[in-house]
Amino acid sequence: MSTVQAREQMIEQQVRAWDVLDARVLETLRKVPREAFVSPQHRFLAFADVEIPLACGQHMLRPSVVGRLLQALTLTGGERVLEVGAGSGFVTACLRSAAASVHSLEIFPELAELARRNIASLGLRDVEILTQDAARLDSDTRYDAIAVTASLPVPDERFQRQLAVGGRLFVVVGTPPVMEARLVRRITEDAWGMESLFETVIDPLVHATSPQGFVF
Repeated sequence: MSTVQAREQMIEQQVRAWDVLDARVLETLRKVPREAFVSPQHRFLAFADVEIPLACGQHMLRPSVVGRLLQALTLTGGERVLEVGAGSGFVTACLRSAAASVHSLEIFPELAELARRNIASLGLRDVEILTQDAARLDSDTRYDAIAVTASLPVPDERFQRQLAVGGRLFVVVGTPPVMEARLVRRITEDAWGMESLFETVIDPLVHATSPQGFVF
């Protein structure tokens, strides 16, 4: 099977089959070469609906989850996007292909450098990947869309407060064996709405706030 055929099979049998029907999202997944973001020893898994191992104990999100993430954010090409967790840069590249610019944070220097190389190899501009701990994020910058690619044991309001009014946040909240993917919208300066999307399990955000224990 050729790479083109394998990619199309991934889109039709894995991504579209999981209710990703937005034509713009499917076209983004056709344009961004997922195999270029996978290490050589795992390239045979590039189009499988599995989490692919990365350095530092991290994993690439499954293609179906990436599709749902992109569909939830409803990017139209003009958005300024914050990504939390660059990994190898695949989701970064997908976000940039669908938006105007991407500011990405990656705590592991090895992964941040890998993502920069992968993004540069595609000639993508208006992408900034910083080696930074997102759990210590403190900024007044507002974004039209925010994608958190690692899970939070409990919600962290700092992320939703960085949304511009009308902005959307994709985040996965909870602990194994069940986590909930959520879409948070900033409706006004002081109001947000939340929609439950689906259940999944992904790597936790390093240094994320932990649930408080029981107090007797």
